[in-house]
Amino acid sequence: MNLHFALGDSMKINNDFTNERVPNSARASLFTVTMINIGIMATLSQFLLGATLGHSMTFSQAMLSTAIGSAILSFIGIGLGIIGAREGLTTSLLIRYCGFGNVGSTLVTVAIIISLLGWFGIQNSVFANALNYLTNDKLGFSFSALLSGIMLTVMVSFGFRVLGFTAIISIPLFFIVTGCIACNILNEFGLSKIRELYPSEIILTVGEGATIVAGGYITAALTMPDISRYCINERHAFWMVILSIIVGEFIINGFAVLISQALNTEDIVTIMTQVAGWLGLASVILSTIKINNTNLYSSTLSLACITENILGKRYNYIILTIILGVIGTLLYVLGILEKFTDFLTLLGVIFLPITGIILCDYYFFKKKTIIIEGEISPSSTHLIKKIFSPALISSIAGVICGLNVEIGIQSINSLVIASVLYCIITLIVKKRREIV
Repeated sequence: MNLHFALGDSMKINNDFTNERVPNSARASLFTVTMINIGIMATLSQFLLGATLGHSMTFSQAMLSTAIGSAILSFIGIGLGIIGAREGLTTSLLIRYCGFGNVGSTLVTVAIIISLLGWFGIQNSVFANALNYLTNDKLGFSFSALLSGIMLTVMVSFGFRVLGFTAIISIPLFFIVTGCIACNILNEFGLSKIRELYPSEIILTVGEGATIVAGGYITAALTMPDISRYCINERHAFWMVILSIIVGEFIINGFAVLISQALNTEDIVTIMTQVAGWLGLASVILSTIKINNTNLYSSTLSLACITENILGKRYNYIILTIILGVIGTLLYVLGILEKFTDFLTLLGVIFLPITGIILCDYYFFKKKTIIIEGEISPSSTHLIKKIFSPALISSIAGVICGLNVEIGIQSINSLVIASVLYCIITLIVKKRREIV
């Protein structure tokens, strides 16, 4: 079993069993699903997150934030991962049947698309910086961003399957470059000296850091069932999540914090090129290509599902890809890379309530295998309630609380408020039905 096989399975995950349960015969090994999930988590985005923490906090504060954020992600990831392994259903179907209904699941999918486009804009900005550096500032950042956005959009539009080679190259190269940089930094400065370094300004608190750590991976945690439905059993789902978080959060993120503090910068291109030269620059370019193709591909598939679900009409995949690619490329105009911390905070506050509601609905109220009308046949979607207000009301309340309550940790506040409120409203509704 090798990485190429794992990537082949990831292609199947994107295309097979969209509206049905994954049969036991199609389940994959623990190694395969773990490699796929590590490939999703241990990316340049995670390094960018760690560099942001290292440039905004002390080392101890950054690692404490990482531990708290990782605990939140582990709780969410394991809970949803086990559901996916047990049910064999996609995230979109679980959202639909676990409290949100048809319209509610559509709104959540729209939020996921927006988050993926946000990541596309951020990664495109990093790619543009690398491209501009490669040409000695001759292209300029704006033209570099436009060029990189067009290139990525064309690649996804006309051949996503041929892009597997970038992942095969970029993942090992990224680990090699990151490991070499970390070793060089540790040899030059020493761990004890780096831990004594302080950033020029403490910008983030531990709670804020934990929120952006959770926000950095929350979209992937929410869509965990898309991967875990291929797990052979619940135990495999558990270890897939744990191993991915150890590699992504504590190793990649931890290295990024150390390197950022030692070099006193959060600029990915500067970090990679200053220590690893052209090899580091190549790693940046290939990593952004790999993850941005996934972002654009996933958002296009989600948009295609929404348009078919709402309008009952299938739009051309290439046209949808181009539209979303243009939107993602234009996000750099809004300076989304400069708003990276705010973006991650918003993701953590918005998506954690949704995950909490799904977990509560499944583990507290269903307590058994989800019953699907017609086993998810297209003709059965009209049987689902168009809107399930307790889930939406609770989600909105959780988001408002997370954004406005300053006591505690924002992400945990939004998660707890939404989950508790949903349980209370659902119990009241059930009591009233029993009385009637």
